Amino acid sequence: MPELTQKSSIPPTKSPSPKGGRQRVIIEGIKPEVDGGRFPAKRTIGDTVRIEADLFTDGHDSLAGVLLFRHEKETNWIEKPMQFLVNDRWFCEFPVTELGRYRYTIHAWIDHWETWRRDLGKRIAADTDTPVDYQIGAALIRKASERASAGNDRGALERAANFLNAEADKEAHRQAAIGTELNELVLTYPDRSEASASSRELELVVDPVRARFSSWYEFFSRSASPQPGRHGTFADCAARLQYVADMGFDVVYFPPIHPIGTQFRKGKNNSVTAEDGDVGSPWAIGSAEGGHKSIHPALGTLDDFRRLVQRASELGIQIALDIAFQAAPDHPSVKEHENWFRKRPDGTIQYAENPPKKYQDIYPFDFESEDWWGMWQELKSVFDYWIEQGVTIFRVDNPHTKAFPFWEWCITEIKREHPEVLFLAEAFTRPKIMYRLGKLGFSQSYTYFPWRNGKEELELYLNELTKTGVSDFFRPSQWPNTPDILTEFLQSELRSAFMIRFMLAATLGANYGIYGPAFELLEGRPIRHGSEEYLDSEKYQIREWQIDRPDSLRELIGVVNRIRKNNKALQSDRYLDFHPTDNANLICYSKRSADNSNILLMVVNLDPHYKQSGFIELPLAMLAIEEDRPFQAHDLVTGARYTWTGSRNYVELDPFKLPAHILHIRPRLRVENDFEYFG
Repeated sequence: MPELTQKSSIPPTKSPSPKGGRQRVIIEGIKPEVDGGRFPAKRTIGDTVRIEADLFTDGHDSLAGVLLFRHEKETNWIEKPMQFLVNDRWFCEFPVTELGRYRYTIHAWIDHWETWRRDLGKRIAADTDTPVDYQIGAALIRKASERASAGNDRGALERAANFLNAEADKEAHRQAAIGTELNELVLTYPDRSEASASSRELELVVDPVRARFSSWYEFFSRSASPQPGRHGTFADCAARLQYVADMGFDVVYFPPIHPIGTQFRKGKNNSVTAEDGDVGSPWAIGSAEGGHKSIHPALGTLDDFRRLVQRASELGIQIALDIAFQAAPDHPSVKEHENWFRKRPDGTIQYAENPPKKYQDIYPFDFESEDWWGMWQELKSVFDYWIEQGVTIFRVDNPHTKAFPFWEWCITEIKREHPEVLFLAEAFTRPKIMYRLGKLGFSQSYTYFPWRNGKEELELYLNELTKTGVSDFFRPSQWPNTPDILTEFLQSELRSAFMIRFMLAATLGANYGIYGPAFELLEGRPIRHGSEEYLDSEKYQIREWQIDRPDSLRELIGVVNRIRKNNKALQSDRYLDFHPTDNANLICYSKRSADNSNILLMVVNLDPHYKQSGFIELPLAMLAIEEDRPFQAHDLVTGARYTWTGSRNYVELDPFKLPAHILHIRPRLRVENDFEYFG
């Protein structure tokens, strides 16, 4: 019987380089690191960035490591030592002071000096140290002297090495070897010849603070006229800005301001047949009067728009424009670049569809066009044009229906020249797609918040957004309503329902927005039962709004926006924590500033119909409150003050009065003459 042989299918490995085999430190688990470094993490200017990593090696040698970071326009790296945290976890922090991209990486090495010094300390304690031990240390010191760049340091190290090599009193050797001055001198010149480096340089995009903290207000420019029946103008919008500023918003977002197509124009309530005088949908962009770089003539001129931007700036507001990459049938590009649109077999251009919905007034761009590069450049130039007019914030319509490579290229190129520009993704789609858009460069994104009403689903969703790696690249913007979204919760038209959703949005989200005046005026009429479309939607007609109505929520909105601006705790999503309640209709959560100097506690009644009460459980240690000591809960909305004791406290919220608390927790400092003083 022939002898059976088995050949290995594994190819022989190459011999490792001599240097690589001596790099013993492992670097892994770096945070932040988005998809292994494929995409940059995100922070805002002024942030202190915390980098963490696992650093470990074989055996028991001590380690040392440094974080290297630099702004992309700099060539020299800045180094800061990594600090041990726990269980092989190390960290380092550095401030980001410029917009744009930063790069960072980690180097780590075996610290033979610290290993020797640590072990020597143990031998001294056991009185087992010998002259050889000091000779080993002397050799390490001599190597450090060879690396020393300063002559004085070199001389001091050589003298220390000679002393440890020479015969001397044991106690003198001990004092010299473990002295702080020698240790600091040796550590100044570490041996990094066999340092390991993290597998790749990582990137961090630094945006303006408004990427992290903003309050958006959307209104239709054409509905801004104070005169019934007249099309609004940019001058009308400028006059409306004071109303918006008084409510405390810092971003005003306009739906598209471009000429509106006439072919297949939609009528009121999305009718497929337009009547005389129907103004059409602003998202049906383009006509004989121009396309994405043109202004609807009824709104005014480019100079009028620039004056609007200037007026907004005077009020501390930035103008955000809607960018919708789609074209009405009479958009100039349809004739000039017919190959940018998909043709059907009968030779007609394919209009937009989301079966069974049809949008005959809109042609989507074809991102598989053979002239994709020419189309990409033209679409990017739309952003460039409006940036030249002073716009630095864009709300992008349905970005998930455009090619991902386009967005990565377009946003990267724009932010290379204009790092102050921000992009809000209007992408109500699947989580993976929403997150991918965040990774590609979108600064903020709409979320599923409008449809999260129950306590458990709110907690689960917000924890996903704030407690996982998602927070490194995805910034949520919580909107209770939009022109496209009138949720069932708001269709009751109960004032309490609108207050609940507003209080949640404004305190759960550092970024939030409302579509007004529909929201503050409690607009909740759907076109039909089961639909989220508004009756008499502004998307298809001009609306008249009585913004001074006595039942408006504008005063409450103004109060809460002022609280947001005065409390750092509400200006970030990174430090959100939920706390137990014994009533499923009550949700309790806290937010804090990065340095814990500002902590707020929110309690919201989620039931718009009935008063709800119950007990909440507070994390006293986090709040710096002693277990059995009274403390004050100061409601920043109403001014009411409550004296509480212990972790378990009672709350009662009437939704028809105010369905939420925003509480500043203040510990009791002292009691004098029967009067309590709180911090």
